[in-house]
Amino acid sequence: MSLIPDDKGVESLARQIKMTGRAYPLFDIAQMILQKPERHGFIFTVKKNAEGQPIQPLFLCALDDTLWLSESEAVAHVLKKHFSTFYQADRTATEPPKGKYTFVAQCGMSGHILGPPNHHDYQNQLRKLHAERFGRLPFEVYKARVKIVRDEEVVKKWVDDQSWKTEYICLNMPEPLRLGSMEAVEKHFRESHKDNIIKQVESHRASGTNARGFRSLELTRLVRVVWEDQRRFPLQIATVLSQQFASHGLQFFKVDRTITHVSVARPHYLDLDVIPVSDGVKRIVDFINANPKSTRRQLVEKLAPSPAPPAVIPVTPGEPAAAPDSSSPTPEQTAVVSDLHWLIHQGHVIEFANGALETAKKPIPKPPKPEPKPKKAPPVEAAPLATDAATSPADAGSAPSSVPGEGMPAENQSAVRDNLSAEAGSSAPVLTAAPASESNSSGEGVNPSAAAPAPSESNPAPDSPPRTDVSPTDPPVAVIGSAS
Repeated sequence: MSLIPDDKGVESLARQIKMTGRAYPLFDIAQMILQKPERHGFIFTVKKNAEGQPIQPLFLCALDDTLWLSESEAVAHVLKKHFSTFYQADRTATEPPKGKYTFVAQCGMSGHILGPPNHHDYQNQLRKLHAERFGRLPFEVYKARVKIVRDEEVVKKWVDDQSWKTEYICLNMPEPLRLGSMEAVEKHFRESHKDNIIKQVESHRASGTNARGFRSLELTRLVRVVWEDQRRFPLQIATVLSQQFASHGLQFFKVDRTITHVSVARPHYLDLDVIPVSDGVKRIVDFINANPKSTRRQLVEKLAPSPAPPAVIPVTPGEPAAAPDSSSPTPEQTAVVSDLHWLIHQGHVIEFANGALETAKKPIPKPPKPEPKPKKAPPVEAAPLATDAATSPADAGSAPSSVPGEGMPAENQSAVRDNLSAEAGSSAPVLTAAPASESNSSGEGVNPSAAAPAPSESNPAPDSPPRTDVSPTDPPVAVIGSAS
């Protein structure tokens, strides 16, 4: 169930806001709507389970728009409140019950006279009254509340009631029909009128006045709970109000970022240094800025004061002359009101519900967005350092050897080791190269590209920087060549 404002009331409020131009707190309007039942309504909606069946059905009586939770309650309501619409009771005299009765049984809860306990129809009357009015009580509990009355007036009343026979004539029927009991009346109503009068609905909208007049206790309790919950914090009705006001062209804004107001326009700052305006408009803005919380009356009296009333000169002695009408505004006051009306409807000036005037504040500039951080470039692999001695194409693809002379014939390896031993004492190694025409002891020729003198400290390469990675502790470097 949801609570909503009345459509006609919202339309009247929107028209008043547009006409006055004032800004009203949205939640204060919601509280005002909740104060009177005719200003709001309720919407009842059926919930369904996973199979699509209603968890709790709703039944509507078309005669008075009352809502019920069961079909039996709706039928009993129609037969009680609208009985004369469908049936007419006809009482005829009959023979009174025989015998002498000194006491009768009476319902202790309703006062209904059930008759003597030894009467043949007593049990039927007892069970009938229990089913119709006290079905929620166990039968034995209800039966224990029946009392025996020995009052002669009560006994006489029961005898008089039994001396008459009541029949029920069906109305609005093509043929006259008489029914002998209320059970027959209820059966006839279900067969002939129920489908047209009582209908099962999935949703229903009721006014606040009608909802509070529901006969169903459960629905009445639900209406009360929802209404009290909205009185504490009217969020639901304020949400619906904002949607309805927006459909009428009204605008919303927050004061101090907390209280939502509805008005004809949102606050819009008027920069007098940039936007050219008339002198009258500028005077109004300057006055409001200099006098916070001033009212419309104070503004008009300050910028266009009313003229002093002229002295009254009597025409004839003893008769006062009629004073001129000073209630009509002067042309200056009309111009001020016109300029103020334009400022309010443009959002440059806000007139609140209490009459206070305030100019729209200059918006705070938004901080610039931080620039996106540049993406890190992928790491670049360092180029391999150039070797001090040129290698042959055959050895270019192989990894350099850490053992001197590895991969050479045995006789050359011994020569290399001897050279290393001889030059171990020198502080600066000297790089030499064998002539291109010489060959090693195995008869294989040396690569001509290796014949060029290798760069050294005494003969550095012209295009390459001097080496800085040589330290006194580095081992000497030898050149592999043919033995002389």
